[in-house]
Amino acid sequence: MERHRTRRQTCAALLALTTAGALLLTSCGADEDHTNGPNHTIGLPAPSQARGDGPTSSATAPSSGHLSTFALDVDTASYGYARRTLADGGRPDPSTIRPEEFVNSFHQDYRTPDRNGFTVTVDGARTSRPNWSLVRVGLTTRPADGTDDRPPAALTFVIDVSGSMDEPGRLDLAKKSLDTMTDRLRDDDSVAIVTFSEHAETVLPMTRLAGHRAEIHDAVDGLSALSSTNLGEGVETGYATAVEGLRKNATNRVVLISDALANDGETDPKAILERIDGDRREYGITLFGVGVGSDYGDALMERLADKGDGHTVYVADTATAADVFCRQLPQNIDLVARDAKAQVAFDPHTVAEFHLIGYQDRKVADEDFRNDRVDGGEVGPGHTVTALYAVRTNPGTDGHLATATVRWLDPDTRTPHENTGAMETGSLHGSVWTASPRFQVTAVAAYFADALAGGDYDIPGAPSLTKLQSRAATLAKVTEDKDVADLATAIREAAPR
Repeated sequence: MERHRTRRQTCAALLALTTAGALLLTSCGADEDHTNGPNHTIGLPAPSQARGDGPTSSATAPSSGHLSTFALDVDTASYGYARRTLADGGRPDPSTIRPEEFVNSFHQDYRTPDRNGFTVTVDGARTSRPNWSLVRVGLTTRPADGTDDRPPAALTFVIDVSGSMDEPGRLDLAKKSLDTMTDRLRDDDSVAIVTFSEHAETVLPMTRLAGHRAEIHDAVDGLSALSSTNLGEGVETGYATAVEGLRKNATNRVVLISDALANDGETDPKAILERIDGDRREYGITLFGVGVGSDYGDALMERLADKGDGHTVYVADTATAADVFCRQLPQNIDLVARDAKAQVAFDPHTVAEFHLIGYQDRKVADEDFRNDRVDGGEVGPGHTVTALYAVRTNPGTDGHLATATVRWLDPDTRTPHENTGAMETGSLHGSVWTASPRFQVTAVAAYFADALAGGDYDIPGAPSLTKLQSRAATLAKVTEDKDVADLATAIREAAPR
């Protein structure tokens, strides 16, 4: 908790000393929506222009002490692994709890764009702690259009076949899912399979689906668990196979399926990460990490995915496996944004202090927001990214509260784009528990993560787990959402008996 207190104290001091600076936003395009409110969206000029060019705005940009900048992240593995651990009667290690991955595991109510890019939603609600609110920044991409109008995929599956993968719910689940996915991929897609135990082996070079599905099924069906876990050699061979089978004008991706418990060969994460980073930069190969197993190397898998411009999920059962391999993976073949970053500017007149809840490993220096050489996150169609802030407002003040800007590169042309949203203090709901049902789900997920982490994220207004479970159960009925019902179950399993 001390690190959050220190950061908030620093922010508070800077907020008190700094006056409003240059204009942050300018408008562009007569067809943009310029209305105020929680769903306010404004188009920005080309980022290469100096800030402040063009028409002026009533929203002033504070100095860097009022900014929060991070790379977008759609990981959900932390929540999935916590649910698995609780269902097994255990308690997740606090070090594996990342609240942003809890929050991003749930459907949101943001308006979606009708073309490539993002909509930006900013809303918030007051908590029971005086002057403290939760402010939600929501970034959403267009959903997949329902057609098969996407680039072909070249997927290299790197599959852990070490002895630990023999546990039910690991390799057997992966094989079943891969068989199902093979039947659903398009004829012009390609698949390669690499396995690793004590050593790595390319079981199947890059192979087109057309006319070869039976061959791919045979390769999957022949997988069996062996001995130790040489994850480093597996990643090395996987990327080498992906480079050898690289396809132009296709989405080239490595899919790592493992419990990430490296115990043989190269186990230094730094050395493994260097290979991923090099191939990402030179060939544009991204990584999709799929975690399995009751014992799971969460930290290593997350670092691998972050370095590989990808994201992680955790698979605990057949239902989540089917969703990951048969819906999420095909959906994520098509990228809509590369190197996406967000920056939130809080108004020093109304905001005394703030802190971002989570995203510890995704922070970006404020001055690098428009530096496109600095890595961001990769986002596919239909993705939603939510960032939740704890914000203390100055008593008796009202007006502009915050402006959020998202910046991304077109995945094909690498042309930069930006979009923004803003909110006023008057748009804050009177209570978290009278806000929209989806805002309440966001709050419940974040409070739950904070409780499992021992209060390390210090989210204001946290209820007891018993009350939180009751809130989640009510929200499950209101939203008729099975995922929210599962959240209520997980909270019940975590609550003291």
